[in-house]
Amino acid sequence: MLQARIFSYADAHRYRVGTNHAQIPVNAPKNEVHNYSQNGAARYTFNSAATPNYAPNSKGGPAADESKFQAGGWENDGELTIAAARLHSEDSDFGQAGTLYREVFDDGAKARFLETITGAVGGVQDADIKERAIQYWTNVDSDLGAKLRANLGAGDKGSADGAVQQGGLTGEHDGAQ
Repeated sequence: MLQARIFSYADAHRYRVGTNHAQIPVNAPKNEVHNYSQNGAARYTFNSAATPNYAPNSKGGPAADESKFQAGGWENDGELTIAAARLHSEDSDFGQAGTLYREVFDDGAKARFLETITGAVGGVQDADIKERAIQYWTNVDSDLGAKLRANLGAGDKGSADGAVQQGGLTGEHDGAQ
């Protein structure tokens, strides 16, 4: 019965009060919480419009402190390996999107897609973030990136091959060697 309460109390709060039930003062944690969960129904407090709501961000938002956590934490009957995934030469974060744009979309679909992206990126106020978005779409397709840059009236700030130079993404294989 006690174990059922762990589930049922939180579930009842979500049903009766809404997804932001933990913001009501009686339910709120005693310490300040830093996360990207915000907005939605039954909002009790509001962040300013300038507060980023995505992770990771370049505006100094919350970040994990890995020094506070120990590696491991569970038992296994064999040796566990912690290793980063390695990219292969055929791996590409932008390959499928580029194929969709070049080979599947007709001219009308390409124009609508460009209009949608232009509208979304056009609302960005920070020039650095806008440039990153242009470079991101340039990685999908160089023609799409050039058209987006022209629609936004942005200067030519990209590299010669139009690849994103941040986060290890360079060239058409996303940093793979």
